[in-house]
Amino acid sequence: MKKNIIFGLLLLLCPFCWAQQPSNINRKAVVQRHNIVNNSMDTLASLTVGNGAFAYTVDATGMQSFPVYYRNGVPLGTQSEWGWNSFPNTSGFNFEETLKTYDFNAEGRQAKYSVQHKESDRHREATEYYRVNPHRLQLGNVGLEIKRRNGETAKVGDIRGIEQSIDLWTGIIHSVFQVEGQPVEVWTVAGQSSDRLAVKVSSSLIAEGRIKVFLRYPYPTGKFLDEAVYYEEESKHHSALLVQNSTMALIEHILSGITYFTRFQSTAGHYAHKGKHHFVFTPNTQSDTFELICSFAAKNEFDESKLSYKQTEKESTASWAAYWKSGAAVDFAGSTDPRAQELERRVVLSQYLTKVQCAGSNPPQETGLTFNSWYGKPHTEMHWWHGVHYALWGRPEIMEKTLAYYFRTFDKAKLLAERQGYQGVRWIKMSDHAGNESPSSVAAFLIWQQPHIIYMSELAYRHHADTSILQLYKELVFATADFMADYAYYDNKKDRYNLGLGVIPAQEVFKAAETKNPTYELAYWDWALRTALRWKERLGEAPVQKWKEVIDKLAPLPVQDNVYLATETATDSYTFPKWMTDHPAVLGALGMVPNSTKLDTAIMKNTWDTVWSKWHWKDTWGWDFPMTAMNAARLDLPQKALDALFMDIQTNTYLKNGHNYQDDRLRIYLPGNGGLLTAVAMMLEGWDDSAGEFPGFPKDGTWKISKEGFKKMP
Repeated sequence: MKKNIIFGLLLLLCPFCWAQQPSNINRKAVVQRHNIVNNSMDTLASLTVGNGAFAYTVDATGMQSFPVYYRNGVPLGTQSEWGWNSFPNTSGFNFEETLKTYDFNAEGRQAKYSVQHKESDRHREATEYYRVNPHRLQLGNVGLEIKRRNGETAKVGDIRGIEQSIDLWTGIIHSVFQVEGQPVEVWTVAGQSSDRLAVKVSSSLIAEGRIKVFLRYPYPTGKFLDEAVYYEEESKHHSALLVQNSTMALIEHILSGITYFTRFQSTAGHYAHKGKHHFVFTPNTQSDTFELICSFAAKNEFDESKLSYKQTEKESTASWAAYWKSGAAVDFAGSTDPRAQELERRVVLSQYLTKVQCAGSNPPQETGLTFNSWYGKPHTEMHWWHGVHYALWGRPEIMEKTLAYYFRTFDKAKLLAERQGYQGVRWIKMSDHAGNESPSSVAAFLIWQQPHIIYMSELAYRHHADTSILQLYKELVFATADFMADYAYYDNKKDRYNLGLGVIPAQEVFKAAETKNPTYELAYWDWALRTALRWKERLGEAPVQKWKEVIDKLAPLPVQDNVYLATETATDSYTFPKWMTDHPAVLGALGMVPNSTKLDTAIMKNTWDTVWSKWHWKDTWGWDFPMTAMNAARLDLPQKALDALFMDIQTNTYLKNGHNYQDDRLRIYLPGNGGLLTAVAMMLEGWDDSAGEFPGFPKDGTWKISKEGFKKMP
């Protein structure tokens, strides 16, 4: 498998390599009419610049001047793909201490799962250690320190006359504000080929010595969330100003699990070590303008050719223009449906946010590169929602770049399958970027992430239509299918293969020991194994008989009263209140998953009606609404598809900055943005057996649509 890692060199890792499309849509006009404008210190409207593997989020000053004030909104994070830390393992825990043996089907299988133990203090502590470690790191706060005339440091209330905007076409934030009547102007941009931010600041306050730039290193919280403002426990990490002169400073930051470097390059000024983890740049007072480049790296290696604001601005402008000119575009101007402008806004901002936050070489975490959720770890079951839209919008190279994770973690996924007595690879639901498993009494039993790599590999093949893609991904596809076929449990009495017992479905309210044959997973299993067989045929290889046997004898989708159940074992799916919360995953069996021979669309229509009327929609997540819309579109219910996208539920909120808001804990949720883009692409372009133009939109004359560059969904 290691030999396949070279695919990364072949799949357009260059940020300027997107193939530009001839366009009949004025793409720049469409994008820029949704530029964001802020006129206050709105903590839910912070803006982000980045390159997909590094992101820097700012307040209304254009920098991270007030991170504590923003902590309960969309926090002012600085994160990268490489920035991971671990606390010392002082108790000598072994990962094996998180394992527990289960035999759900009484077949003598001693399958070991990494779960959250309750049996003893030692096991509980081991579980917690491996859930927390490693954790993604907040690299540092970089903001403005502004003094009032009386020498006091300006507070949030002193920032007046705010006029901040982001040009989505260039990725440049322009911030104007006043302090005691004196204007300050800041331009902020991120490098596209390295992890750096660049700012230009102009104000008469500079010449008065009243504006400085600070760098402050927070300490990791070790909690579910990390909002980059934990300044306690200073003795547990070390910061040193290694090199400094009038235009440059190099700072080393050492934690228990990582050492990394921050480099400043600036116009003339002075650098000083203000506190243990607090550094300040004072610009030369001979000018009312200064420029500053701040770069972060895991090694003391920096690109000396990219050390000016002008270079970074030029790089960002070129990269973003190339991105917007590539792939697909849609223009809803002229539509009379009152939702059209808002849908276009969400679509444009979601394209920006997913490119900034989710375009690296790994499945992203659900809160991207802004702040940690689940300790900063990716959830592979969310990768479908993060990645599929890129392919449908004609930018498959971004999706394919994230597939590097599967090559890199293949060996660990294989060991997980072997540990549980299965063939092939079992993809780890929650891990760091190296594929190290995190204990979880839910994640350990989820299986719906398993077919995702087959789905995304199929999208890559459909786009390129080249056998080299089959060769590139076949080992991932076939090893995935091997596990799926072996995981299905043969039921002698009914002469069929079941999924479970021992499964928690995508709708996570069901217990593993009591759950069998969830509808969505059955449909997805059937489609993915059939697709793996098609790959064998395309490559001229012999079919795998075990795959065929499982397909032929896979349990039917469970039905009761002419409605699909959530699972075969939940015969009270639509009467017991708890079963009507969380994800209505039963709808994913047609929508996310293409129509299959196992599914009856008339029964699914009844299911849609039942879910629509009975579900507790307030207890859902952001991607549930696009999933519902895709199901409605395939059932030829375009008006209902739009109704689903605009359901008035808190978790379907899209903030001013485009982020999908969930609740006070998850103020941003990028699977919602990715899901929206996927659903809109599908509603515009259709799917393999769809008919007509814009199959997911009403034909009542209220929608005027111009589109180009989209790809059909399977």
